[in-house]
Amino acid sequence: MNAGDLEAFLARNPARRASWLAGLRQFFAYAHRTGLVLHDPAAAMEAPQPRGFRGSTLTLDEQRGLYRRWTVGEVALPHEAFIGLAALLHAATTTEPRHLTLMDIATASRTVRFPGRSVDLVLDDATWRALEACLTHRYALHTDNPHVLVTRLTKVTTNAAGAAHIRDSLAPVGLLPRILRSTRLLTLADELDTKQLTMALGMSYGGTAHYR
Repeated sequence: MNAGDLEAFLARNPARRASWLAGLRQFFAYAHRTGLVLHDPAAAMEAPQPRGFRGSTLTLDEQRGLYRRWTVGEVALPHEAFIGLAALLHAATTTEPRHLTLMDIATASRTVRFPGRSVDLVLDDATWRALEACLTHRYALHTDNPHVLVTRLTKVTTNAAGAAHIRDSLAPVGLLPRILRSTRLLTLADELDTKQLTMALGMSYGGTAHYR
């Protein structure tokens, strides 16, 4: 048996190539060590993996629909609109809006400093209005909690809202926050070099490379 025979076998199921090749390598490595075969035909074979991000993202039409929902009328609640726009336009993580506090906001410059980021983020008009709506909601709760996103459970504490609140806020649109973030990250990865992206978002080099 030679490499050509193995290639013909692997071609029967290209999607399982890496898995099947791993099994072949183990078998022929053992067979070669024990003298059952004189040559290991699988040793030099490869199973290249496609590079780049392969997760779920949104089409332009889907993004436009969400943007309209979060900027026009009063369909969306304040937390939904801010969380959604922060992720879709600014690649915010689930953690960043949760831990955003009043001290992280500069009203005069309309900037915020998301936890973990090294630079202030200038908010666009839509995201700033959504943030103001969250602050109005927070004021109505008469709370001393320093966070921007305050819930009925956290209004009598100083704790940040739980990660489940971020997911639940986006439940009306049936999306996970990571899909919104990934959509924006793919665009930013095309527009910025790796160093700029890592500095702007506080990401690791490996995390940035995942989207290239």
